[in-house]
Amino acid sequence: MRAVALILGLIFAAIAVIYWVVPASSLPGFFPGFQAGSPHIHVKHGIAAAVLSLVLFAFAWYAGRTTR
Repeated sequence: MRAVALILGLIFAAIAVIYWVVPASSLPGFFPGFQAGSPHIHVKHGIAAAVLSLVLFAFAWYAGRTTR
């Protein structure tokens, strides 16, 4: 479970960076927010992906703790 959360956290961190640096017209077609010809940057989508990434990293940390 910890490994899955870490992998998903890394994927969502990469998605957040993509949303912050790529305009809407250059996003892959399967990304929410794709708009042909639009120079708009989706900051809110990036923030949402970053928050989800942090939540997944926190879950992975919590799941990986040892109990004593």
